Amino acid sequence: MTKTLIVPGLDGSPDPHWQHWWAATDPMALMVDLSDASRPVPAVWETELASTILHHPDCILVGHSLGAVLVARILTKWPQLRVRAALLVAPAETAGSDRIGHFGPIPERSLDIPAMVVASRNDPWMRFTRARGLALEWEADLIDLGFAGHINVASGFGPWPEGKVLRDRLMLASSVHPQRAAAGRRVAL
Repeated sequence: MTKTLIVPGLDGSPDPHWQHWWAATDPMALMVDLSDASRPVPAVWETELASTILHHPDCILVGHSLGAVLVARILTKWPQLRVRAALLVAPAETAGSDRIGHFGPIPERSLDIPAMVVASRNDPWMRFTRARGLALEWEADLIDLGFAGHINVASGFGPWPEGKVLRDRLMLASSVHPQRAAAGRRVAL
């Protein structure tokens, strides 16, 4: 069965964040353990996520905020990793940020797997137009949640069952067109 790897962002996703709820209520979901969540180092987080993917090949990645940016970095930097699909929720802008600027620039090319970007029109971490542009560059579907803030606890998102519905849609899309991921994910020499 396909494992869902939940990738937290800056400062982690403690209870009652929807990521914590998801990991606690879905036996096929696993919260990725990333070190030093308040002072992340890109190379360390990439290595930790890649290691987890290697232990759970053909997984679906669900990243929030900086975790969504990390997923995009992994998929474009290490295309040989076996990832089935990606759900990128409320990506965080790295440009101009003292805390996460070193995670930039955000990759702006196809992720080569079925993907969705879930964005909000009033997210303080990224303008909606920027999220829409990234979805286009990543060849991902865009899910517009309207005025939903950063899609976190502060904006009213504890349990978020709709996230699991979106993951299931991605799972279906990746099983209907598995050749897209296989054909598109080439190793750059």
